[in-house]
Amino acid sequence: MRKLAPGRLVLASHNAGKLREFSALLAPFGLELVSAGELGLPEPAETGSSFTANATIKALAASQATGLPALADDSGLAVAALGGAPGVHTADWAMRPDGTRDYAAAMARIAAEDGSARRRCAFIAVLVLAWPDGHSEAFEGRCEGHWVAPPRGPQGFGYDPMFVPDGTALTFGEMSAAEKAQHSHRARAFAALAAGCLRTD
Repeated sequence: MRKLAPGRLVLASHNAGKLREFSALLAPFGLELVSAGELGLPEPAETGSSFTANATIKALAASQATGLPALADDSGLAVAALGGAPGVHTADWAMRPDGTRDYAAAMARIAAEDGSARRRCAFIAVLVLAWPDGHSEAFEGRCEGHWVAPPRGPQGFGYDPMFVPDGTALTFGEMSAAEKAQHSHRARAFAALAAGCLRTD
């Protein structure tokens, strides 16, 4: 498994919430994080059929455009009663005709379409670290839980206000960043990435 040397790292995302989360996670490792949005990079078409495929597309595009290592995340909510949907289409479910995203409408759609009693779902994240020579490493994290309606809490982003991880009574939207990091799919994927690719010396 290839190690990432300290220096500049591109986050292949235009999502400010993800930039905040990853900046905090990477702070101890001597890495300067800059986002694809800050660099003016276009968002590549996510044509993959899995989280790993889409994260790889984004990471390789950002790395090869900048000549720097790049980190990409593809994540989503998989609702058991909906056969794992929205899954890789999690962001698409929130898309408005004008290209902006309405997560309140997407959360309402899940509540309307899931008629089950248990409301089981999971957040899944795959992180891919890519280098300009085309090498990449992938890491998955998963957090099981259930959804609630109406959504609760102003913290986090996306579907966070409707997701309650197992073992807690709070939604991600009601948790501080530190509390969320104890449970989140993204933090679990990052722990695997850190163990495999980040230097601690």
